[in-house]
Amino acid sequence: MFMCAGVHSLVIKFKVFGKNMSVYRIDQQWQLFNESEIGIRSRVYDIVIPSDLTSTELLTYLDDMYHEYATDKHPTVILMN
Repeated sequence: MFMCAGVHSLVIKFKVFGKNMSVYRIDQQWQLFNESEIGIRSRVYDIVIPSDLTSTELLTYLDDMYHEYATDKHPTVILMN
């Protein structure tokens, strides 16, 4: 987890069954993003993360939401920072 300089948001990065994703805490809400290999970020609107979820619960939540994408090569969600 780290703070973005000048943005005042908490950012947590995950590898969700092989896919790079990040979760931002902005204005008391969690926002989920896909992260490309070249630094392009796109917001994920299909998944709404409950605002009362703690940062320690995000990994389990993402695992629950995306478990159908699990493969032998990428069987889990991994916290990256």
